[in-house]
Amino acid sequence: MTTLTFRHSQDTAAAAPRQSAPTVAGEAREPLRHLAPNWFAVVMGTGIIANAAATLPLQFPGLRGAATAVWALAALILTVLAVAWFQHWRRYPEEARAHGMHPVMMQFYGAAPMALLTVGAGTLMLGKDVIGLGAAVAVDWVLWSAGTVLGLVTAASIPYRMITRHRFDADSAFGGWLMPVVPPMVSAALGALLVPHTPAGQPRLTLFVACLAMFGLSLIAALATTTLIWSRLLHHGLPPVGMVATVWLVLGPLGQSVTAAALLANVAPSVLPHTEASGMQVFSMLYGVPVWGFAMLWLALAVAVTAHARKSMPFNLTWWGFTFPLGTCVTASSGLYVHTGADLFAVAAVALYALLVAAWAVVATRTVRGLISGELLGAAR
Repeated sequence: MTTLTFRHSQDTAAAAPRQSAPTVAGEAREPLRHLAPNWFAVVMGTGIIANAAATLPLQFPGLRGAATAVWALAALILTVLAVAWFQHWRRYPEEARAHGMHPVMMQFYGAAPMALLTVGAGTLMLGKDVIGLGAAVAVDWVLWSAGTVLGLVTAASIPYRMITRHRFDADSAFGGWLMPVVPPMVSAALGALLVPHTPAGQPRLTLFVACLAMFGLSLIAALATTTLIWSRLLHHGLPPVGMVATVWLVLGPLGQSVTAAALLANVAPSVLPHTEASGMQVFSMLYGVPVWGFAMLWLALAVAVTAHARKSMPFNLTWWGFTFPLGTCVTASSGLYVHTGADLFAVAAVALYALLVAAWAVVATRTVRGLISGELLGAAR
């Protein structure tokens, strides 16, 4: 089987296989030609604004309404992207398949399942105020199931493709390598929200155990990958300026795993005997607090390296990496506040949410500006 050697020294941020370079006018006439899976990060980054707001320890008038509006926006973007993605595969199958072979772009196939999962959870937490609880549960089941299946596929198929189709240099590891293996962790966390809406007995136990298994699946893969990323940063320095934002992606599995532990502990009493359920409560704190501490260390490093490289960082879709991973730190802090009662986590959740909203505002504005100007047309190339 043919293998490709990937040298990370090239600036391949948000890049897909290059096609023959079309003119700007041609790109404007064919905006779907270069549509790539990294666009689903827009849904992730927008949806987490809504979902994180719903979990904040501090709730004030108007917050839930604003969060519901953002959830509706994320759902709309997801719908538009899903239709566009279908058309992309139908009209440009060669370009679509090429994304799945490119050593950078194929990593972002993990964004699509996480987009489905994020909007599904928002439907259950916030959309129920609009469409009713019954419909919200049904929609979440559909989106969670689809996102979970797709996420398990990416978690297995993308590493397999990396092993069998490419050869990577020692400086190749970057935050995007986490994207294919994190979706099962998102499924574990957001599947916990569906446990109370699952029939008691074996169906509910099966869902709970499946979420725990996906927690372990994603956690171990993410820890191994994070070690590679840490080693790459220490031995080879920062990635190319177009990929600096991917350093933030490490926050994703850290924050999401703490969130998953907290949410699974919340529903454990409805599934497990008292002793085991109490053990889940203890685990959520013994695991969550240390990992939250490491997440804060990584956040400090991410902020520092971003500030270091800020003057030379070109805008591209990797900037959405500033949003969803940070949002998982918000939900992790909120979950730890529920289980520990420590005001530290409440303050952290609110402060991190403020940072999240500021980051989203900047990135969303730049994205809209790039779409209007045509800067992002063909950005996947």
